[in-house]
Amino acid sequence: MKNITLFIAVLVLFVGCSNMPQTVSSLVKVDGGIVEGTTEDGLTVFKGIPFAAPPVGDLRWQAPQPVVQWDTVLQANKFAPGPIQGWNPPSGKSEDCLYLNVWTPAKSTGDRIPVLVWIYGGGFNGGSTAELNYSGENLAKKGVVLVSIAYRVGHLGFLAHPELSAESPNHISGNYGLLDMIAGLRWVQKNIRVFGGDPGKVTIFGESAGGIAVSMLCVSPLAKGIFHGAISQSGGSFGPPRPTTYPGENMKRLDVAESDGLAYTKSAGASSLAELRNIPADSLPGGGFGKGMAWPIIDGWVIPDDQYTLYEAGKFNDTPILVGYNSDEGASFTRTRDPKAFIAAARERYGKFADDLLKAYPVGEKSIPKTARDLARDAAFGWQTWSWARLQAEMGKSKAYFYYFDQHPDYPEDSPRFGFGSPHGQDVAYVFQHLDASNPETTESDLAISEAMATYWTNFAKFGHPNGEGVPEWPAFSDETPDVMYFGPTPHIGPVPSLESLKVLDAYFQWRRTPEGESWAK
Repeated sequence: MKNITLFIAVLVLFVGCSNMPQTVSSLVKVDGGIVEGTTEDGLTVFKGIPFAAPPVGDLRWQAPQPVVQWDTVLQANKFAPGPIQGWNPPSGKSEDCLYLNVWTPAKSTGDRIPVLVWIYGGGFNGGSTAELNYSGENLAKKGVVLVSIAYRVGHLGFLAHPELSAESPNHISGNYGLLDMIAGLRWVQKNIRVFGGDPGKVTIFGESAGGIAVSMLCVSPLAKGIFHGAISQSGGSFGPPRPTTYPGENMKRLDVAESDGLAYTKSAGASSLAELRNIPADSLPGGGFGKGMAWPIIDGWVIPDDQYTLYEAGKFNDTPILVGYNSDEGASFTRTRDPKAFIAAARERYGKFADDLLKAYPVGEKSIPKTARDLARDAAFGWQTWSWARLQAEMGKSKAYFYYFDQHPDYPEDSPRFGFGSPHGQDVAYVFQHLDASNPETTESDLAISEAMATYWTNFAKFGHPNGEGVPEWPAFSDETPDVMYFGPTPHIGPVPSLESLKVLDAYFQWRRTPEGESWAK
């Protein structure tokens, strides 16, 4: 059997030398060697293909290096372990985590099918391509090649440190997780043809931290030309940097992050980078959410500067964008039920703008209703998305498409969920079409919204816009035509949600970029 497999491998190598289109096989040659996938319900599926060298040993906290060659046929039939993090992904976890997955409907390498590349969320401190809701078969069946790429998270993905910066030819550190994404996209450019994909039609998409990363790739000079469209679900990173971060103002500059890295080294019981590298990956502190979370930084190289100012200056990768967020993101990010504590936290974060914002996002006397939760929603996601769409429409040649996901039951007044909308992350199962149709709680409206979203997303990958047969027309967004696609209970066009409140929040973010606002936030 082994000899037969090797014979086939040699045959694939021979055929791969031909410029003529070939049948897409479960046995293909990619950078590194030959991989063998599986055929599943009309698709060819490959799981666990390495796209870079294992980032272990001296390669810990280094940019991803070229993949290590293998000599035998690599069985690409199961998800690789996810990155080291504070909880266990479905496929386990390992420091050796730089793998990707491909679902392709192509029959020929000449098919040139558009490509969707998924970037998972998890607050940059968790996540995995093996999550059930990220399985790409349903989107692939709608006529795209679906790729999901892994990246390092937590301090293994984003630690900045003076010794690491000294090692770097660019004199920077941190952002290794973003460099992993870029390496994965470069792999797609070099290899996707053998899966019948079109390297000239690559759209990146992600949710939460994945959507935030999409926005970062849109300003990274290192990502120029390796994708041609961008979709962000509950993402965007357009808040100004500050040393003490908050959702929507998450970014630090390199010098601050390096100081944090020194403190992290001390907390790990190490006195040098060499000692830190010798600590087993799963013994390093800070593997999860909470104080000391790792995050991308403005390093001057991967991310050159504040994204908002880069867009204002026209310094971004100008592709069509499709961006949006969920109606009750604040339900997932409001950390207190005490109105007094909510008000105190608002005053601490927003300073002299707190009163105006509390008026725009009012708190109840004894509760924190959705009107107040929407401050957390808009600071982290709503304002980011609105600003991104406006900047793209104003400064770019490519169009912006803006959506608002609001698909949920109308909860009765006696329900503990009364007044709640769609929480963070709910949209993912709709986009990937992983709703359980047999569940009595899944409605016809849910299934229709899921079908519409999957159609719009795959249309966007194919055409650079979401429109096509069987779905309502979705106009491009601008300040002159501020049309937003609402998902719930049907797809329909509506206004920018909470626009007047967003304008108050916008005044705060603009002030934060003044010398007074920058000094106040130190």
